[in-house]
Amino acid sequence: MYENYDILCPDQPVVDLYLPMWAKHLHMAKKPAFKWVDEAGDEQCSLTYSQLHTSASNIALNLLSPLQRGDTVLILCSPGIEFVKIIFGCQRAGLVSVPMLPPHPSFSSQEDRHKLIRILRQTQPKAAIAHPAYILSIMKHDNANEMGILLRQIQWISITSLFNANEQEARLFNGGNNKYMGCGAGDLFLIQYTSGATGRPKPVLITAGSAAHNVRAARKAYDLEPWSVIVSWLPQYHDCGLMFLLLTIVSAATCILTSPFMFIKRPILWLEMVSKYKATCTPVPSFALPLVQNYVSRISKGEPMINLKLDSLRNLIVINEPVYSTVVESFVEKFSKFGLSSSAMAPSYGLAENCTFVSTAWSRDVSQVPPTYRSLFPSARICSQSELGIEMIVVNPETCEEVEAGEEGEIWISSPSNAEGYLGNPWLTNEVFLAKPKKRGDGGFQGNYYLRTGDMGVIVEGHDQYLYITGRLKDIIREGVCMVHPHYLEKTTFLSCTQSLRAGCAAAFEVNITKSNRKVIAVLAELQNLEHRYQSGHNNDSMKEICTNIYLCIGKEHGLSVGFVGLVKDRCIPKTTSGKIQRWKARRLLLTGQIELVENMWFGVDYDDSLLKLPNTDNSELGDG
Repeated sequence: MYENYDILCPDQPVVDLYLPMWAKHLHMAKKPAFKWVDEAGDEQCSLTYSQLHTSASNIALNLLSPLQRGDTVLILCSPGIEFVKIIFGCQRAGLVSVPMLPPHPSFSSQEDRHKLIRILRQTQPKAAIAHPAYILSIMKHDNANEMGILLRQIQWISITSLFNANEQEARLFNGGNNKYMGCGAGDLFLIQYTSGATGRPKPVLITAGSAAHNVRAARKAYDLEPWSVIVSWLPQYHDCGLMFLLLTIVSAATCILTSPFMFIKRPILWLEMVSKYKATCTPVPSFALPLVQNYVSRISKGEPMINLKLDSLRNLIVINEPVYSTVVESFVEKFSKFGLSSSAMAPSYGLAENCTFVSTAWSRDVSQVPPTYRSLFPSARICSQSELGIEMIVVNPETCEEVEAGEEGEIWISSPSNAEGYLGNPWLTNEVFLAKPKKRGDGGFQGNYYLRTGDMGVIVEGHDQYLYITGRLKDIIREGVCMVHPHYLEKTTFLSCTQSLRAGCAAAFEVNITKSNRKVIAVLAELQNLEHRYQSGHNNDSMKEICTNIYLCIGKEHGLSVGFVGLVKDRCIPKTTSGKIQRWKARRLLLTGQIELVENMWFGVDYDDSLLKLPNTDNSELGDG
């Protein structure tokens, strides 16, 4: 089932079926669907709707020579227009895509090696698509080790071989027999991995129909039209980056793309692209806002005045919760002089288990200003989802009963966008994707199946019903009757010493490392300008002062007692590809001694040194709180 929202963009059951429609349209065929720009913001290449349609058929034909419909294919392509062509070619061939950023072929990183082995084991692809040089490098690995064996069990397909054009056969494949041969609505189309924010990334099964419903819902929520212009630097192999490729097609829009590595190298590139191409819509993770703001503050001291025009933006989509109101307001204040309107800010909620998109707090009614809740901006409006066939409720995770508005609980979602489950894990699929809420009082079950998101949230009543994402269920820190989300402690950690610590680079979690078998709160924080600090004569006493400040500020602000504080070098706190703190991994690195501590202090804890490997720890200098 699918919904016809309007005449301009008549809906199709799968995204690939939009391409022949646009390719035959008088005004759409030659319109650019995608453009790729370099680090200067200059266009390097473009792809029209007609070209993408033809390319998808050519690639499908070339893939179905060695493969069969329904086979799984690992896509090892760097971000670019080639990736766009291949993802649509795989869908038209009826193949299941597993996109992945190509790890360095030397596999010098043990983590990269383990990640690839895990993906190969789980997805069991029949083939992998990569550049010829990459394939040659891969094949040099030892046949005897596990990775070498796994790599040689699959067929390797060169990207260059996929672009050999056969226009006559492509025309026949494009529907000469009036039968669509690609992924149907109920067919598996994509295996996308979760972010890994609370545990190892899990493979999620996405059907072509679920993906189509998801981007149709997003198109309506953001009010996208054929004249919309999207700018994205998000990783194309990541759920949100990939879904924005599909969203472009269902909206008949134009999407300006660049590499996430170019953004990290020069963050202002993002806003330069918005300005140059008059973008109306752009998605960014929440960490990008202060990153760009700080970058502009630094370069404005020694470079020519930045010239931006941001008044074209209707949707600045902020993903990755939590979304702090101060971060959004500060960004708007900084860039309002360039035409950025506060009404364009669109905090949004999504997750891989629901394809990506769930909801947004953005509204066409610019007079609506959503309230804040515990310093947070809302990420969703409840009423806006009912017309899209999406239902969101907040449930007590222990009793499975729906809670009242204003009470925090786990967010559950019932939607045609819900994924099929986790690959190879029927027990967890049943637990997460087939949940049923209980009626209050009698304990009976009611309604449809729901997806348990693992996200905690609260609905706040106002002129609308707003949903605030407060944190992750698995990350909650409990001390006695107190329950706190770690991101609040991490924010307080940074504010305790802003001149010395990196923003958004702290991890707070519980560890059981005491002789009395009691859990304590541990905080790890990244230092900024560490080399400068050493050159300036900062000694261990000043480091200990930072640790003590963190301990005191968290105690004062939250009424919690931190047992351990560790300071680490920059880029040591583990994060997902979308910038989320991996607290579970930070805990593991600390417990196994795999994270280098510049300084650490204990506070009132009878810790058991057999449970924690701390290199170069001088017990005589440990704090006593």
